[in-house]
Amino acid sequence: MIKDCESRQDFDQLVQNSQKHPVFLLKHSTRCPISGAAWRAYQRFAETYPDIDLWRVLVIENKQLSSQIALEADIRHQSPQILLFHEGNVVWNESHYSIKEDAMREALDEALAC
Repeated sequence: MIKDCESRQDFDQLVQNSQKHPVFLLKHSTRCPISGAAWRAYQRFAETYPDIDLWRVLVIENKQLSSQIALEADIRHQSPQILLFHEGNVVWNESHYSIKEDAMREALDEALAC
């Protein structure tokens, strides 16, 4: 199940969870067709990996939070953008047309191998 990251507390929980296991966060724009395609890929990935910790932040509705995440992750904001947190840090990220199920699977496998 994909959880919505709508507050600072949600983001803190996401980072805390990443201390135990990899956690994905999709930065999603509800107004962008490219983001729509990334969202559909993320949903398919969620169906394939129901036990993985998956989050979404809506960048237009939560602009301040989205900007804060970019600042704290030290990753330039893009939308759509996917971040993989592990042990409290971003270990992988992609944006736009590079957000694909295979790429997410490879990033997850690499994080789990460490």
